[in-house]
Amino acid sequence: MGLRVIAVYSEADADAMHVKLADEAYCIGPAAANESYLCGDKILEVAKTTGAECLHPGYGFLSENADFAEQCEKQGVKFVGPPATAIRAMGLKDKAKELMLNAGVPVVPGYQGANQDAAFLKQKAYEIGYPVMIKAVAGGGGKGMRKVDTHAAFDEALVSCLRESSAAFGDDKVLIEKFISNPRHIEMQIFGDSHGNAVHLFERDCSLQRRHQKVIEEAPAPGMTDEVRQAMGDAAIAAAKAVDYAGAGTVEFIVDGSDGLKPDGFFFMEMNTRLQVEHPVTELITGYDLVEWQLQVAAGEELPAKHEDITIAGHAFEARVYAEDPAGDFLPQTGTLHQLVWPDDEGIRVDTGVVQGDQISPFYDPMIAKVIVKGETRGEALEKLGDVLAGTVILGLRTNTRFLTRLARHKGFINAEMDTGFIDANIEDLLHVSSSVNESLAIASWVHGLIDRSSATSPWQKLTGWSLAGTERVDTLHLIVNGQEKQVDINWTSDGFLIDGDVEVRNVRTSGIDLTATIGDDDHCGSFFVANSKMFVSTGGQHFEISARDLMDRDELGGVGSAIVKAPMPGKVIALPVSEGTEVTTGDTLVVLEAMKMEHSLSAAFDGMVDSIDVELGDQVKDGQVLVVLEPKEAD
Repeated sequence: MGLRVIAVYSEADADAMHVKLADEAYCIGPAAANESYLCGDKILEVAKTTGAECLHPGYGFLSENADFAEQCEKQGVKFVGPPATAIRAMGLKDKAKELMLNAGVPVVPGYQGANQDAAFLKQKAYEIGYPVMIKAVAGGGGKGMRKVDTHAAFDEALVSCLRESSAAFGDDKVLIEKFISNPRHIEMQIFGDSHGNAVHLFERDCSLQRRHQKVIEEAPAPGMTDEVRQAMGDAAIAAAKAVDYAGAGTVEFIVDGSDGLKPDGFFFMEMNTRLQVEHPVTELITGYDLVEWQLQVAAGEELPAKHEDITIAGHAFEARVYAEDPAGDFLPQTGTLHQLVWPDDEGIRVDTGVVQGDQISPFYDPMIAKVIVKGETRGEALEKLGDVLAGTVILGLRTNTRFLTRLARHKGFINAEMDTGFIDANIEDLLHVSSSVNESLAIASWVHGLIDRSSATSPWQKLTGWSLAGTERVDTLHLIVNGQEKQVDINWTSDGFLIDGDVEVRNVRTSGIDLTATIGDDDHCGSFFVANSKMFVSTGGQHFEISARDLMDRDELGGVGSAIVKAPMPGKVIALPVSEGTEVTTGDTLVVLEAMKMEHSLSAAFDGMVDSIDVELGDQVKDGQVLVVLEPKEAD
């Protein structure tokens, strides 16, 4: 569009992609968001200094902050988003529901009043009928939300929800909603301008969720009929006009999917007064650039198209690739992206803010990229999504690519038999590892790396089974594989080696980052990278981090099942429900960390007593730092 682009960044993002791509870039503070990206005054100071005419807030941090939007307008910088009045009206879920009721938009039954007494809220939940949802009125992005199935579980869920809401939004007020059975999450992309025009650009289905955060989104929604689309679109536009909306927005509906989509089976959930993370799927099926639309509307122009001009062509999916460990309760991961390779084929789009060599830091959301694909049909697009995810190479930290691949190829999802509980209901299948061959290939790569080919004539370096005494040579390797200790015996043969005496490995070859080997009778391949005395291997959609075990360091592990509880990532200690001498049982919470915008509870792996606590409430801890030491309970 020929516009000059000025970026702001925190100290942690000094080398970030968006900084390098911008025409100009300015540092606005330390890594902590409340000292940089949440400081509206600092951002506006840059805007005024550089002569910027408008400010695009993205889809995080201050993007839905009405005070900031107001501040921009007062200082003569156009906020690329709706007016502050619209943000404020839709920003609190309780007020938004009342507004929608008055506009004739169907809403979920519940309580959204001013009385926030815990006992009163619990009584309201009982009257509404379980299961219910507790939601932060200022919430979004899955934060400050808890599903409660029983009356007895309400108190603990409320406390956790209030704590997370206060930390994320500075507001711990909540509402209670009836949980809809077999719910689907379908949202309408709407757009308004300052001339009174409003249109919708069809729907997106965001039902595949985990912990109320979207995992895979698609457009259009499976099973959508013209009648339901018309009713849902009319409701979305009514919602937008009720607040004189201008710019991009999304009206989110919870849909009763128990017996197909029905014109009277959807309910208003919330309105996001910004551009959504998943907006690319709408762009691919409509052919319109929604960011360009945002800038045109902000400049005072009318919408570029009328509703009758907007049509659907094909089907699109978006998968959110995260630095997280699905096998380890999806804990966020930090580290270096030593290798980052995306398939490059027609109909594939990758939106990312990182490149190979970048760090995934503990300061912000651990999303690596959004992988978006388009096909002529839903089946074609979904098959392409699975292939792209399976062909992605990320080395240096664990990610959810294998989990996403299995999800894209799951029969239930292929048949569109899903609701918002689909992932939880199928989690064992989605996380299942069918064979140990992937780990064998990773270990084979490590063993292959031990051989010093520069001294190929030396019997000490060839590692082919020679020993001074003439006996069979067995090397015992003490490794740490994905944080767990593993002892491996290597029996050398004339053309390879055996792992633990029964897994035959031959023809190990490496070229660049490519790895191949014959394991048993079959050939297998993967990718590998070596850095900082560690080897990273990706094969079969799994990621392995391998290093040598330091036998002199008794505290090196502290992993699952250990008496030593360590921080799985950098974070802040926000709860310490135990003290030294406290007796605990398996599963009791020992420490709660806040990291990457989420709470993470660390639990006791066995019955015992708290021997020592090495941190205090409010401490900022490092990855791997010892937090609590347990003493196992003696057997009776």
